[in-house]
Amino acid sequence: MTTTTPNTAPIPTLLIRGGRPYGEDIQDLLLADGRITAVGPDLEAPEDAEVIDAEGCIILPGLVDLHTHLREPGGEEAETIESGTRAAARGGFTAVHAMANTTPVADTAGVVEQVARQGEAAGWCEVRPVGAVTVGLAGERLAELDAMATSRARVRVFSDDGKCVHDPVLMRRALEYVKAFDGVIAQHSQDPRLTEGSQMHEGLVSAELGLAGWPAVAEESIIARDVLLAQHVGSRLHVCHLSTAGSVDIVRWAKQRGIDVTCEVTPHHLLLTDERVRTFDAVNKVNPPLRTAADVEAVRTGLADGTIDIVATDHAPHPADAKDREWDQAAMGMTGLETALAIVQHTMVDENRLSWRDIARVLSEQPARIGRDEDQGRPLQAGEAANILVWDPRPRRMVDVAEHASRSSNSPFAGLELPGLNRLTVLKGRPTVRDGAVVQR
Repeated sequence: MTTTTPNTAPIPTLLIRGGRPYGEDIQDLLLADGRITAVGPDLEAPEDAEVIDAEGCIILPGLVDLHTHLREPGGEEAETIESGTRAAARGGFTAVHAMANTTPVADTAGVVEQVARQGEAAGWCEVRPVGAVTVGLAGERLAELDAMATSRARVRVFSDDGKCVHDPVLMRRALEYVKAFDGVIAQHSQDPRLTEGSQMHEGLVSAELGLAGWPAVAEESIIARDVLLAQHVGSRLHVCHLSTAGSVDIVRWAKQRGIDVTCEVTPHHLLLTDERVRTFDAVNKVNPPLRTAADVEAVRTGLADGTIDIVATDHAPHPADAKDREWDQAAMGMTGLETALAIVQHTMVDENRLSWRDIARVLSEQPARIGRDEDQGRPLQAGEAANILVWDPRPRRMVDVAEHASRSSNSPFAGLELPGLNRLTVLKGRPTVRDGAVVQR
């Protein structure tokens, strides 16, 4: 059977029967012509409708990832826009924001438009390019922010992720510049001088293993500086992959002062600790590093109380030879698109820290708002675009990377038993995933 892009198929009429929108009362959803046309109990199925049994399932707006590395152009050995968006659809995502650290760097209108075109051609989820803040991610001069914002790609999120915009003058200018088109600077908060040669979180485990430490203050000091800069210029700041208890405290303080700051936590920082590094398995090497159990508890609390706005995957695929080497030589990063919701269910919903309504907020609505995605993260009501996830929270399955759609297999969750199964992902009315498998046509 040949696989074709889902946007070439006719838009079907679908009746999703007996699911629970936001985990609340049982309702049916009728989808036609790419939109939700009716929501209510016991809807009548049109003659041409396919009826999908969603009994016991949670219905959510399609998930939105504000932090995805698709690697293309230049890193196709690890991931392509085609494979990465198939992985995203399998995870329940209907939109991803593709980070700029590609080769060439996405620092011009031409590169971001190329990424957007390839995302449209793949058709498995919407691809919103993230533009670089500085030329070549070098941290020396601003990239073509206005040209990327006014391009066909309509970039609204800018980040040098993987590198920190360390120069405070340059960071201030970037924050000022994006105000003109309602953009946001997404900062990788890492003081390079404090983390030179670092291999893992600085603490008891790093001392015992004899590995150079990445101290929490290297993250926290940049966040503290940047929230004050954002306050000074009256601009939007987004903090990427927040990972420490101190960082949560700083963001909480900034929000109490009315500073326009948002932040994200990754699934792996919600679950894993630096104790994993004792195996020296480089699948656990990531930036920022896995932190302590106290930090994990702090970020879970921050997500539960709203200090942390969203969950973002920081999906960072690598070819096998980049991970299968000595710890100090191995690449940093983990895949995350296909396991994100299962981990959030495991750590937050099943622990009664978040409701399914909250999950819609942190994995769909708020990421879409921060990224200015107009048709994503919308309410499950008539007239809205049919970007939908039907999630069954009941099954428990072992994570098998051989089943993943990503080209890379550097998942730290391989072999773990996690809850949930994606029964259906719908993008603009067209199914992209059914019962955990990418649609074949």
